[in-house]
Amino acid sequence: MELVQTTRSNVTVAFSVQELETLNNALNEICNGIDVPEFETRIGVKLEAAQSLLKSIKDALKQSETTPISNDL
Repeated sequence: MELVQTTRSNVTVAFSVQELETLNNALNEICNGIDVPEFETRIGVKLEAAQSLLKSIKDALKQSETTPISNDL
């Protein structure tokens, strides 16, 4: 993970595909795999917000699969 930029309202972070897969898997378990009583109180966001973030992460992972590998690194 690399911190790219921070402002008062946003943080821009670069994740490796492996790091993003780890976040995807953890968030998927929280949203779909286990029952979390008082979800919003324990997790800090509504279930719908967590599901929306999970969808965004899944979309980013799908996009990474179709992105050509760059030899610039």
